[in-house]
Amino acid sequence: MEGAPETDKLVAAAIALAFVAVALLLIYVIRRARKARRREIEGAGGDDRAVRQVKPKRPALRPEDVIPEPPEEAGAPASGPARQPARSEPLPELTPPVPEVMPPVPAAVPATPPDKMDKVGVDRIEPAAPATLAPSKRTRDLSALAAGLGPTRAGWVSRLGQIFSGARAIDPVLVEEIERVLLTADIGVRTSQKLLEEIRSSLSRRALADAGAIWEHLRHRSIEVLRSGALPIDFSKAKPLVLLTIGVNGSGKTTTVGKLAAKFRAEGRSVLLVAGDTFRAAATEQLEVWGQRVSAPVVRGKEGSDPSSVIFDGIKRAAAEGVDVVIADTAGRLHTKTNLMDELQKIRRVAAKALPGAPHETWLVIDSTNGQNAIAQAQIFTRAMSVTGIVLTKLDGTAKGGVILGIADELGIPVRYIGVGERVEDLREFDAEDFVEALFERAN
Repeated sequence: MEGAPETDKLVAAAIALAFVAVALLLIYVIRRARKARRREIEGAGGDDRAVRQVKPKRPALRPEDVIPEPPEEAGAPASGPARQPARSEPLPELTPPVPEVMPPVPAAVPATPPDKMDKVGVDRIEPAAPATLAPSKRTRDLSALAAGLGPTRAGWVSRLGQIFSGARAIDPVLVEEIERVLLTADIGVRTSQKLLEEIRSSLSRRALADAGAIWEHLRHRSIEVLRSGALPIDFSKAKPLVLLTIGVNGSGKTTTVGKLAAKFRAEGRSVLLVAGDTFRAAATEQLEVWGQRVSAPVVRGKEGSDPSSVIFDGIKRAAAEGVDVVIADTAGRLHTKTNLMDELQKIRRVAAKALPGAPHETWLVIDSTNGQNAIAQAQIFTRAMSVTGIVLTKLDGTAKGGVILGIADELGIPVRYIGVGERVEDLREFDAEDFVEALFERAN
């Protein structure tokens, strides 16, 4: 009986040792499991921390669910196999609250099937590789540019070429034929009359000796008009450089914003997109698809919210995170609606409060298929806003490309980019000499 307490102590000690052994075994098993999981993640090329970062607050957007803005270039053939955009480091999170942000995708986004690309409004494309978009390299691929300008060249430029073909004597009939073509070329009455007065004045001084000389005079004057004293964009003048896009409904603003983001990312610049079109839900979703494709975060607000506040928060975020370029999309608006034009002025004032001097660039996106009506649109928008550049879209789908001469001549605003196809590289940085050479190359 005296040995019973000692036996109880031995039993208790044995139980305690058993518990310790079980605990050590569990710790060992857990560590082995964690190491195996880590090796599995590393073997798949993932980053556990990056995986945990990407937790969208709502179901992931499927490209086929997005309703696009009216397609920018209808009927063009699909491009070749899509290339994946370059990856970039995600921007750090800010302490102050900001609108819901679509985080950058840490891994390459799978290519969307060609039969579904039209539905997301991103034109069957992927961003072009950096090597093909070096900022210091002047693009001289005139054959591709000429193909995009084919409808315009086959229209009024071709008719001019027929007038000037052969050794025709200069007479009033020739001048009348030139006048008829120019006035129906969507160049605009003012610009057409200016060119005709120059021709008549030169004829009176016998400066233009033959039809070929008149043809060359028109080519030369077209280059002078299109130059408009344009200077290269100075990205170093502000960080971030705030680019505001404006225009009427259906002009292709959102698609243009996405293509610009792809180009700037390919040039090595960090980009933040701001979904300022809060009235059309599909515009925000379309911009988020672009953000995923080019690895650029998208700042968005709730549907129907004040676009000025969304743009304000986007600029503040970009300034805090050291982003190079902010591209803000805005809602399409009829140029005849005074209240909507006043809203643009509010956006401009709020942007300046977020960052002094912003917006540094305001680009008007114009659908070239509108012809001379596009000139009237541009005139009203430039009275409401300080427009610093023009982006002319859908040139490949219309014979009304002459509108570019009227806009440049009447407004004196530089044309920054032109859209001559569906691919990213078909949104081309505008060069007056290249444009005129491609436009007139086979017309005579």
